[in-house]
Amino acid sequence: MADNDSGEAQPAPRKRADARRNEATLLDAAASAFVTSGVDAPVRDIAARAGVGVGTIYRHFPTRADLIVAVYRHQVEACAQAGPTLLATSSTPHAALTQWIDLFVDFLVTKHGLAAALQSDNTAFESLHAYFIDRLVPVCAQLLDAAATAADIRPDVNAFELLRAVGNLCIGAGDPRYDARRMVGLLVAGLRLP
Repeated sequence: MADNDSGEAQPAPRKRADARRNEATLLDAAASAFVTSGVDAPVRDIAARAGVGVGTIYRHFPTRADLIVAVYRHQVEACAQAGPTLLATSSTPHAALTQWIDLFVDFLVTKHGLAAALQSDNTAFESLHAYFIDRLVPVCAQLLDAAATAADIRPDVNAFELLRAVGNLCIGAGDPRYDARRMVGLLVAGLRLP
């Protein structure tokens, strides 16, 4: 933040729309590379997926930890922003909840690609779990409340518990004999009122 003549701090300037889109493309490419190759995916592979030069990645994210944190935050934000949109555009609150849980599963599959890095001793990752909880539990709670109010689901479902249950069901997603999405679908179907 810069000070102006009045002594008040000024917010940092917002990125241009094209810069935000380019960064989102780069983060999506990195997330995809992390799913298929792990967080140690070569930067040149991430750059090729994003259609940029390697220098562009290093200009935005000087360290691999910076890139990992940015990918994680980008995906959390996308998931958080999808909740209200789905609630406003879906045919029922239960449909919105189901679609959002699908997005959350997609996020978790990528997150498991980041799991080893996130559990490392690198201090850059310390606040990410709290960020995840702070952003996604309220969105899930909003969707659950709307579905319960519409009498689509049981009214006693706790957002944190549901997210934890979905996360636990996604742990085995890398095993080709296990269909995490099917298991999560059964869980969500079980929320319905008879």
